[in-house]
Amino acid sequence: MLRIFATLAVFAVAALPAAAQAVYNTAARAAYVVDLSTNTVLLEKNADEPLPPASMSKLMTVFMLFEALRDNPNVSMDTRFGVSTRAREMGGSTMFLNERDRPTVEELIQGIIVQSGNDATVVVAEGLAGTEENFAREMTERAHELGMKSSHFVNASGWPAEGHVMSVRDLAIIATHLIQDFPQYYHYFGQEEYEFDGRAPKNSSNRNPLLKLDIGADGLKTGHTSEAGYGLVGSAKQGDRRIVFVITGLPSVEARATEAEQIASWAFRQFVQTRLATQGQKIADAPVWMGDAQSIGLVAPHDLNVLTEAGAQQVSAVVTYQTPLQAPIAAGDAVAELVVTREGLPEARIPLVSDRDVAYGGFVPRVRSAALTLVDRVIGEAEKLF
Repeated sequence: MLRIFATLAVFAVAALPAAAQAVYNTAARAAYVVDLSTNTVLLEKNADEPLPPASMSKLMTVFMLFEALRDNPNVSMDTRFGVSTRAREMGGSTMFLNERDRPTVEELIQGIIVQSGNDATVVVAEGLAGTEENFAREMTERAHELGMKSSHFVNASGWPAEGHVMSVRDLAIIATHLIQDFPQYYHYFGQEEYEFDGRAPKNSSNRNPLLKLDIGADGLKTGHTSEAGYGLVGSAKQGDRRIVFVITGLPSVEARATEAEQIASWAFRQFVQTRLATQGQKIADAPVWMGDAQSIGLVAPHDLNVLTEAGAQQVSAVVTYQTPLQAPIAAGDAVAELVVTREGLPEARIPLVSDRDVAYGGFVPRVRSAALTLVDRVIGEAEKLF
């Protein structure tokens, strides 16, 4: 019969100078901050509330276009799309496209990311799915496949429409996919200027207020409508750490810029990255049932890093697994977890893997395992008597 076995291990962390407050009280209506390097959520406020995303939902449109570049042999950076009257008539921020234009995919990417071109999103939607309505349905389906449970799209641009919503958690999910799945295209999010055919000098600057600051910011997208307020999906990298943060519902451009800078600075200043183990390092041993070996080593599949609050004194970690482990086991199989507890942060669960192959044992190992099980049961019954 399987039971849970745990080995306690405590990792000491050198004391660090005290930093700013551990809890950040954001002025945003909703906010979400995650450290991608350790997959640690640092801040959640109304994280799953479906809200109008404004132009921040263009991130989903760009993601769909990047997937088409990867998966559709008929779509490349040089592919040209036609411009419909519907696209040309889009208001708000545009590339100033007209029906005679045939912009390339690369031009449209820059027009969407840098200029926040509503017309460019319609061109992409119609080019990939025939109609914007079809594209919006495909966006919603793909978002749900990615775990974006609070997202529903009515259009490709984020233009105000009933039922067009995303949560800040969902926006962080799509931002993370853009960063991790398409690094070859991510540099466009840090591009500060672009105009198509010299037509929009007044709409050629990237609205991300952090790009000009020396804080490692390199993306992703701003948004604003009267209903949504001012929002930003941002990312920044300092050293080995990268954060993604989403804020929305702020009252002005200035408030958005101030809040974005402060929340990014807080995320980098208040938390530090700590290495618990290096790749291949053995954390514990675990017994094996019916194998040609009686135990395996539980090792780190990669360098194990966790985030701690600046000033934290120690991190406690417990190895958990079901014991005895059942043979056969292959080297590299995830068979246990390192459960890390830290002050002020959620619990982290990190897989540990087997350091060796263990084949199903012959007659002698099976007899040995049966005997050990019998001994365990006898001891268990004896313990009940006392």
